Amino acid sequence: MLNGILVIDKDKGMTSADVVYHLRKALHIRKIGHAGTLDPEVTGVLPIAIGQATKLIELMHTRPKEYIGSGLFGYATDSYDSTGTVLKKTKLTKAFTSEDIQNHMNEFLGEIEQVPPIYSAVKVNGKHLYEYAREGIEVERPKRKVDILQYDLTNKPTFNEKDGQEEFDFKIKCSKGTYVRSLVNDLGEKMNCPAVMTYLRRVASSGFDISQAVKLSEIEENPEKAAELIQPIDAFFKDYPQVDLSEGKWLKVKNGAGISLEIDAKKVALRYNKKVKAIYENKGKLYRPSLMLLQNE
Repeated sequence: MLNGILVIDKDKGMTSADVVYHLRKALHIRKIGHAGTLDPEVTGVLPIAIGQATKLIELMHTRPKEYIGSGLFGYATDSYDSTGTVLKKTKLTKAFTSEDIQNHMNEFLGEIEQVPPIYSAVKVNGKHLYEYAREGIEVERPKRKVDILQYDLTNKPTFNEKDGQEEFDFKIKCSKGTYVRSLVNDLGEKMNCPAVMTYLRRVASSGFDISQAVKLSEIEENPEKAAELIQPIDAFFKDYPQVDLSEGKWLKVKNGAGISLEIDAKKVALRYNKKVKAIYENKGKLYRPSLMLLQNE
């Protein structure tokens, strides 16, 4: 039985749910879920939790995500990306400087309130925003707080004098729930020039990066390779303080009992037989269960 995280490099044109569906068929495993939806047009890191690792999905969402992408000053769309209907157009007569763009990007750093695009999966009254958009129904979009850890210009922008447009590349590190499309659209609003996202690739998520990723097709063609490529559950907790349990303490942990530990940490990964069995949290005099794994006892 497979237990762990398979880091998939999602191709363009697929939904995150499509990836899960294909992996279920290829691996003949029902217990699979993804951490962090990627839009069909976006490629890159999609962590897939398999077996007991599905217990980690909520925790996986708490880790930052990293993206590289491109945007264009000159027009804006209803979807905030190049697939949408054009709403505004402006022909630039001169280029923005790198310094000007970066200074405005810096204004988004930290905790901000963001309005999701109308073409998004956010729900209002039990209905996705994109469903309202397709039906032409106006609805108030809920604001959400997100954390922007990095928003950087990654090279010199390219100005097309003939079209009056300027293309720029960026790197973003952010919390869950952040819409990068909105960050590009909102950057344009700050600079008084419509802007649209033209390309996006996620390069890291849930503590895993693109160097650990594999194409879905590779697993479908050789399902047995999943056992070699899967990241063990323990890899997710590599930054946690680790405690190896004696047999006596393991018996207590196995039953969910509180234990005393000679360590000062908020949360610890408890190991037995060289595997993380549980995450315990400091509750004063004793450490008590935060997450039980008990993988392959």
